[in-house]
Amino acid sequence: MYTNEDLNFAIDQGIFSKESVSEFRLRLENHKKTRFVDEENFRLINSFNDIFVVIACGLLLFSTLWVARSVNDSFGIFAFFVLSWCLSEFFTLKRKMALPSISLLLAFVGGVFVFFLDLYDDGSEISFVMAAAAASVSAYLHWRRFGVPITIAAGTAAIVSLAASVELTIHPDGKTYLLPILFICGVVTFVFAMHWDSSDRARTTNKSDVAFWLHLLAAPLIIHPVFSSLGIFDGSESVFGMLLVIILYALMTLLSITVDRRAFMVSSLVYVVFAISNILREIGGLNYSFALTGMLIGSGLLILSVYWQEVRAAIITRLPETIQKYVPELHSRRVQSGS
Repeated sequence: MYTNEDLNFAIDQGIFSKESVSEFRLRLENHKKTRFVDEENFRLINSFNDIFVVIACGLLLFSTLWVARSVNDSFGIFAFFVLSWCLSEFFTLKRKMALPSISLLLAFVGGVFVFFLDLYDDGSEISFVMAAAAASVSAYLHWRRFGVPITIAAGTAAIVSLAASVELTIHPDGKTYLLPILFICGVVTFVFAMHWDSSDRARTTNKSDVAFWLHLLAAPLIIHPVFSSLGIFDGSESVFGMLLVIILYALMTLLSITVDRRAFMVSSLVYVVFAISNILREIGGLNYSFALTGMLIGSGLLILSVYWQEVRAAIITRLPETIQKYVPELHSRRVQSGS
């Protein structure tokens, strides 16, 4: 299977011309009756060999952790993340395998986080601060060396953890400030994701992959604080609150369509399903409200997926040009049934 990154490599090497690759992409879009820019393609699995290598790496890493911990717990974790880096030198830097690269990155950054957390071994807030700071630095070093797209999101998540840990260290009983801090971090992460998205509006390079993972991180950071503040899961249910959740979900859907990213819709699904099922149960007394909600939401999402391009075109054409230049562009050439 060949990816956009492989095609771009062929262009750089002079094997194909940029025009021929563009024509190939257009004809393939015509054949599949879709636009690749709307598909949110990202590299996850190149072949079953990716899964095979991930299983082998997992066996090696956790076996090494088990054996090394017999000497010392910290030494075991240290061996774990060092070995993760060493494996990345081959499977990421030389073989450029997608799923193993993601797994080894998470193992490395997660190993560094747990290692520094284990050094203090007291569960204090300062230990989380040091662990989050170390994880942020490790993600930066991993990005500089290997350039795995998900690394930016992993580093951003570590920085968010650092901000939350610092807040809890300064205000041990100030958990009421945690949700606003997470919301602000989510907005900043979203803006950061749009920076990467706007630099590759055609979504043909790994910058689009970086933006994808950042959007996937930003969505719950924005949505959870907003919906949690409405008391959805703490028993303070009201028809007005549930209707407000539905309105917010509609706004999230509008944002998802505008930026051509489905992360916000997926991340907030659990809230809106819970809200609609409760409304149906409170108003209509339906015992099967959850199933009926699933049918309504599922049908709506399927219809939206079919007419995604048309709906998005109707929205984008009504936006100011200052906003349009930051989102994936609308091609004037429509996908035709023929080639």
